[in-house]
Amino acid sequence: MNAAEKVTQNLLQVQTAIKTACQVSGQTQANVHLLAVTKYANDEDVLALLETGQIAHIGESRVQQAVIRWKNPTFAKYPVYKHFIGHLQKNKTAQAAELFDFIDSIDDISTAQALNRQAEKLGKRLFVMLQIKLTQRETQSGISLQEAPQLLSQIRELAYLIPCGYMAIAPQTENVQELRPLFKQVKMAFDRDFPLTLQHRYLSLGMSNDFKTAVEEGSTLPRIGSMLFAEHREEV
Repeated sequence: MNAAEKVTQNLLQVQTAIKTACQVSGQTQANVHLLAVTKYANDEDVLALLETGQIAHIGESRVQQAVIRWKNPTFAKYPVYKHFIGHLQKNKTAQAAELFDFIDSIDDISTAQALNRQAEKLGKRLFVMLQIKLTQRETQSGISLQEAPQLLSQIRELAYLIPCGYMAIAPQTENVQELRPLFKQVKMAFDRDFPLTLQHRYLSLGMSNDFKTAVEEGSTLPRIGSMLFAEHREEV
């Protein structure tokens, strides 16, 4: 099996797992969008994934690396929404605003303001998501659920940013069932702060190890990387 066949097979298995999770939760599968995390994948595998025509959202966490890849005509021709999913430094906001459609990791107003200024220069409106911190790790970015409404209110005053949801990275655990209460808390806050009347709303919970549980609890934008690009995996 060549690289393209492996990636296609992996994608099918992930899609099947999402479909099953939607059936469990009662979600409409069309409302759940797979965000393919391409940041660590090699170019050959990313192109194989894009060639399936089934990927609408990709995620990168390093601005410079993303610029090199997605400014390349080989990649730029694919009509995908580009998400920045890492910690955004203020000195990278100009490049990020130009390349990306979504910034999924906003956790302070000063970065949001810097991004808004760059978007204004470009005449471009950017979708942004607030990053919620669910762990006690000091190295983990994000804000608490209690702080989120105030920051959201401030961002909604910025003309060139469109806040569209919450993103959170769950703690690492061997038992993903332990994450359900955390996912439920974020889902409740999301439903409160991003009503169904909004045209664009995303709840980005879940990664390769816990996305099925996250989708069962209401995630609409799971972030999948290693399960798409790993050469040898068990069934999802």
